[in-house]
Amino acid sequence: MKKQDITNIKALLSNKNKIVIVPHKNPDGDAVGSTMGLYHYLQKKNQDVIVIAPNDYPHFLKWIPGESTILKHDLQTKMCNNYIREADIIFTLDFNAFHRAGNMEHMLAHSTALKIMIDHHQAPDPYATYMYSDVTMSSTCEMVFNFINMMGDEELIDENIATCLYTGIMTDTGSFRFPCTTSETHKIISKLIKKGANNSQIHNNIYDTNSFEALQLLGCALTNLKVLQDYKTAYITLSQEELNKYNYKKGDTEGIVNYGLSVQGIVLAAIFIEDKQEGIIKISLRSKGHFSVNEMSRAHFDGGGHINAAGGKSYLSLKETVDKFISILPSYKKALTNE
Repeated sequence: MKKQDITNIKALLSNKNKIVIVPHKNPDGDAVGSTMGLYHYLQKKNQDVIVIAPNDYPHFLKWIPGESTILKHDLQTKMCNNYIREADIIFTLDFNAFHRAGNMEHMLAHSTALKIMIDHHQAPDPYATYMYSDVTMSSTCEMVFNFINMMGDEELIDENIATCLYTGIMTDTGSFRFPCTTSETHKIISKLIKKGANNSQIHNNIYDTNSFEALQLLGCALTNLKVLQDYKTAYITLSQEELNKYNYKKGDTEGIVNYGLSVQGIVLAAIFIEDKQEGIIKISLRSKGHFSVNEMSRAHFDGGGHINAAGGKSYLSLKETVDKFISILPSYKKALTNE
């Protein structure tokens, strides 16, 4: 972020403002962690601040400090729209295009509030007055830490802020094993632990809360795993019937796609999850090396994300979506086999 932008934001925050913070639809650990970390920071700056999520998020994020204050737009639409209308400033975190906020898209696009974007995804839309956009960052939580630091307020980071930011960095780096994890990331993590983030407890809160049915669903997903050796590709399917059989709850499929990527020799992994309520097939893509699932998702599945992690959707049936996925692999064979 430019020094002049920081100077201007400091001037804005020298007065009390009505501020709304928004994550993307279906918020993950980085989205909830970054919004709540910024929420606690702005409260310390004497701002009138609220977090509005487009919809709910997994149970394993419900413990994050201050989480109970988050409003859900799909359940509290009128109240949330009023906050957006009255906002002086809107921070959009962990997304860079209004459509990623689901049904909040129209309200955000037509809001007269000043917009500030903090995000690490590719190809941002130019809607924000102040943009902190950096695709090299491990997570939006790492960027929020940097933002607070650039504001000259690192001393304001307390246990609550540190816990929120640690959570998002940990989840978006795959517990610090993804290539986006840098030496600077580890330096920030060290500072967050010193500020009070309990790394062991945070890990347990996120990863050690599986229900018996969620593990059964994982077993079903692994049974459905298919490998296409010629394309160094693996994919998993989960039908609505299978989700219902194991009493699926939001978050139960988190990380399952990575099992496909863990198969020896695999470069590209996908999971296709049927959602009858929304009438779509939800798609998660993961890759190794330089193969860009962001480009694949943008080109074929109305999505996007990062080079090695992206999402998308399909309005075809589950079988038709898988058939489409398989049909496009020959055009990527050279890139996949070169990895």
